[in-house]
Amino acid sequence: SHISLFWLTKWAPQAASDFSTICGAIFDESARKDDEVFRLAIADLNLNNEILETEKITFSVEFVDGNNPFQAVQEACELMNRGILALVSSIGCMSAGSLQTLADAMHIPHLLIQRSPAGTPRSDCSPTSRFPGTDDYTLMVRPPVYLNEVIMQVVSEYSWQKFILFYDSEFDIRGIEDFLDRTSQQGMDVSLQKVESNINMMITSLFRTMRVEELHRYRDTLRRAVLFMSPATAKAFITEVVETNLVAFDCHWILINEEISDYDLQELVMKSIGRLTLVRQTFPMPQNTTQRCVKHNHRINTSLCDLKNPKAQQLEISNRYIYDSVLLLANTFHRKLEDRKWHSMASLSCIRKNSKPWQGGKSMLDTVKKFGVSGLTSFLEFTDNGTNPNIFFEILGTNYGEDRGRGLATWDPVHGLNGTLTDRKLENNMRGVVLRVVTVLEEPFVMVSENVLGKPKKYQGYSIDVLDALSNYLGFKYEIYVAPDHKYGSLQPDGQWNGLMGELVFKRADVGLSALTITSERESAVDFTTRYMDYSVGVLLRKAERTVDMFACLAPFDLSLWACIAGTVLLVGILVYLLNWLNPPRLPMGPVSSTTLYNSMWFVYGSFVQQGGEVPYTTLATRMMMGVWWMFALIVISSYTANLAAFLTISRIENSIQSLQDLSKQTDLPYGTVLDSAVYDQVRSKSMNPFERDPMYSQMWRMINRTGGGDNNVEESKEGIRKHTGCGCVCY
Repeated sequence: SHISLFWLTKWAPQAASDFSTICGAIFDESARKDDEVFRLAIADLNLNNEILETEKITFSVEFVDGNNPFQAVQEACELMNRGILALVSSIGCMSAGSLQTLADAMHIPHLLIQRSPAGTPRSDCSPTSRFPGTDDYTLMVRPPVYLNEVIMQVVSEYSWQKFILFYDSEFDIRGIEDFLDRTSQQGMDVSLQKVESNINMMITSLFRTMRVEELHRYRDTLRRAVLFMSPATAKAFITEVVETNLVAFDCHWILINEEISDYDLQELVMKSIGRLTLVRQTFPMPQNTTQRCVKHNHRINTSLCDLKNPKAQQLEISNRYIYDSVLLLANTFHRKLEDRKWHSMASLSCIRKNSKPWQGGKSMLDTVKKFGVSGLTSFLEFTDNGTNPNIFFEILGTNYGEDRGRGLATWDPVHGLNGTLTDRKLENNMRGVVLRVVTVLEEPFVMVSENVLGKPKKYQGYSIDVLDALSNYLGFKYEIYVAPDHKYGSLQPDGQWNGLMGELVFKRADVGLSALTITSERESAVDFTTRYMDYSVGVLLRKAERTVDMFACLAPFDLSLWACIAGTVLLVGILVYLLNWLNPPRLPMGPVSSTTLYNSMWFVYGSFVQQGGEVPYTTLATRMMMGVWWMFALIVISSYTANLAAFLTISRIENSIQSLQDLSKQTDLPYGTVLDSAVYDQVRSKSMNPFERDPMYSQMWRMINRTGGGDNNVEESKEGIRKHTGCGCVCY
C-alpha cells in the first residue's frame, strides 16, 4: 500500500500526454495526520495560479507498514513504473534505508521525512551503504538529530553532576551514545533506566523488590532526571511517580523531545511537581497571522498557520515538513517545465535486470537542492550534502503551581545556547500563608514547655527549630496543635486513619510534624519530606538495681578458703612458739621481743599481710618454718590482688534478651509498644498476613495484643518509660 501523488498538467494541449504521474509519496500507516495535511497542501496548490498556472494535481493515498521494508520498496517500484519525477516518504529508519538505495539506483529525487515510533525522540538512521561514485538522491527534509548537543548544553548549564536518565521502550538508546560518552569524560554520574509500557507494574515492582533504605536512596536519585520519551509516556510516567510519592517538590526533571505540542506542555505542567524543564523544536514565525499565512507566491491554508485555530495548535512536526515538501516540489516542477532540454518522462521499471535510471533525475535533484521555499517550517532548503540546516530549539521552564512554561533560552547549531540557565532553589512564595500544623509530642523532636497561666503553650525541640527556619525562609506562619488522640496514626479496620495521619488525610491540618516513621502504607496517603534520621527497632529494659556491699573485699576468696587461711595463721603461730620454746635463742631478749605465744601469733600474722614482725627468730628451724610461710603468703596475696582487681573493674550484666527473637521466645517478662505506632502496625501485619506469617511476630502479637492491647501497650513513649514493671517496651 502507498500514497501516490500525481500532477496532471493542462498548461499546453500538446504536452498533456507527456506528463501523467509527476510525484509519488509513501507514508507510514501511523501517519494519518500527514495524509490530512497532504490533502490540504494539494488543495492549496490547485487554487494557486502563480505556481502551477493551469496545471492541476491528482493523487491517491495508501499506507505501508513501516516495519516492512520490502513492502515499501514494492510500492515505490510501482510508483516508478507509473512515471514519477520525485518520491516523498514519511517513514521510519527501517524502511527509509531501502527507499534510499532504490532512489540512488533509479535516479529519483527522494524527500525523506523521518518519523519516530509512537512520538519518541528521534535517533539518527544508520548510514546506507552506497556504490562508489554514485550521487545521493535522498534529501533529509528533517534536519539532523541534535538532541545530544542540546541536552549536553542544558545539563552543563544547570551544573548537574549526578542524575538518572529515563527512556521509553520505543526509543533507540544508541541515539545518545555520544551524550553518554561526553558525560563519562566529564565525570558525571549518569544512571540509565528503561521505562516499560506498563508503568504501573514497573513502579509496583520497585516497592516490592527494594528495601526501605534502597527506596530512600532511589528517591534521592530521582531529584534530578532527564526524560527521553514521548509526551504520552512522559505524562503517564510523571503521574505514577507523583501519586506514589517517589518525587518531592525539590525535584527538577528535564524532558527533551522535538515533538511536544502546546497541549502536551500544559498537561505535563499540570501533572508534575517541583521544577520541569522542557526542550522542544520550534519554528521562528511572525506572530502576525497575515505574515504567517502569506509566503512569497503562495498563501497557506489558515487552518494550518493561524495560531488561534485548533488544528494549527495540534500540528505535528512531520505535518509541517509534508506541507513544505509538496510546496517545494511544486515550485521545482514549475521551473523544470520551462527547461526544454529536460527529460520529463520518467517511466521506469526497477524489476527488470537491465533497468536504466531516469536521465532527467540529476537535473531534477539539482533544482530541488538549489532553491528553497518559505512555509510552515519557516524556511526549507538543502545543503550540498542533502540535509536541511534550519533547526531551532526552545527551552521552557516551569515551577510547581505555574500554569505553563516560561521561555528560558533557545538553541540552534550556529549560535548554540542563547540565554542563561540556572538551577534555582525553592522560591519565597508563601508570604501571608498560615499553615495548620498537627504534632505528637516526642522528645527531643517536639516538646512543650511549662504553660504559664494565661499564655499559650510554647513548643520547642529539633522539629520546631526546623519549622521555624522554614517559616522564616519561605515567609509563612503556622498554628500548631497536638493530635486529639495523641497517636501517630494507623489504618483502622474501617479504612479510616486515626491520630496525626487522620488529621492530615481529612484535611484538618496542612502539615504533620513529629518523629513519624515513614512506611509504605503511610506514603500512600500523605507526602513525606526527606528523612533526617535513621533508626532501628530496639528493646528498652529497666536496669537491674545495684546495691553497695561493704564486704566486697572478701569476694575474691570463698568463705571456706578464708577459714583455712585463718586456721593456718593460728597453726603456724603455735609451731613458731613451740620451736622457740624447745630451742630458745642464745641472745638475751627484752620483754618486747620475748617469745610468748601472743608475740608469735602477731609475728606470723604481720608477715602474712606483708607488714614484717618484731621478734627476731634466730634458730635454724624457726627460720626454715618462716621461709616456707613467707612463700605461701606471697602466693596467696598475689592471687587475692589479681582476683580483687578483676572483681572491681569488670561488671558483668547478665541479660538474656539481646534481640526481638529472644524477646519473642520468653514469656516471663511482659512487653508492649506504643499503640498505633509503626512497630505496632508492623507486628500486627506480619503476624496476621497469611502469605507472610512469621512465628516470631505471631508470638509477639499475642503478647502485645493481650486483653486487646490495653495491659502491655502505652499511649505514648513517655508513659512506657515511666512504667516500673520491669517490662521491655519496643521502641517505635
